[in-house]
Amino acid sequence: MLRAAARDRNHAPRVDYHALADLRYQIRRFLRVREVAAREVGVAPQQYHLLLQVKGLHRREPPTIGVLAERLQTQHHNVVQLVDRLVARGMVARRRDAGDRREVLIELRPAGEAALRRLARHSIAELRTEGPALVSSLLRLVRKSMDARTPLRTKRRGGVR
Repeated sequence: MLRAAARDRNHAPRVDYHALADLRYQIRRFLRVREVAAREVGVAPQQYHLLLQVKGLHRREPPTIGVLAERLQTQHHNVVQLVDRLVARGMVARRRDAGDRREVLIELRPAGEAALRRLARHSIAELRTEGPALVSSLLRLVRKSMDARTPLRTKRRGGVR
């Protein structure tokens, strides 16, 4: 059993911790800047994410609490609290789905649209400057993970296998 475990470790792909750390750093850096920008506009970062998801789901999928919980990767009751706070601020509204009266849909109000538009423009501008570093880190990690899975004999070009 110990021999099998040692053999599996010898054949396991190497982890490029530098590339993985760089990717996580670039993602976290982008998200932190977005969090600061959201607070400057007067919304919590999770509220901004909710506004963005409601807008992004438009005409693709009904923005229900359940769908938003999945998109935000959080629990149903957390989304209810986010929506409650945004309703109180006039940024979103709840309405019953005409097709299924049991479903409650979330829709943007003008105040939510304005905050989202401001934050989205800032996100796009930041992606223009910081995006290349994020993409570079991701590509480096993907390439190295693909190289680790490719047998040596298939990587040769024009030579004998």
